[in-house]
Amino acid sequence: MTKKYNYIFVFSKFKSYLCALKFSTMPKMKTHSSAKKRFRVTGTGKIKRFQANTSHMMRNKSKKAKTRLVKSTLVCKAEEKRVKRLLAIG
Repeated sequence: MTKKYNYIFVFSKFKSYLCALKFSTMPKMKTHSSAKKRFRVTGTGKIKRFQANTSHMMRNKSKKAKTRLVKSTLVCKAEEKRVKRLLAIG
């Protein structure tokens, strides 16, 4: 009988030790779910995005303007740090 109780005591101490280890590490950075749908990272580490002004009022835009809006573009340097933080990239 005493061995059984002793085993449970040791196991509970070990379990609390594991819990302490788990909470002592820094939490993981989570990716912002709307950012991962809007941005892609290129091979060189730059961030690609889609262009705005393509959802409505397309009849007022010229054919040339609409063609240019189809292509994706890079995020500017001023915004890159903030977007990388949202995407949980170093």
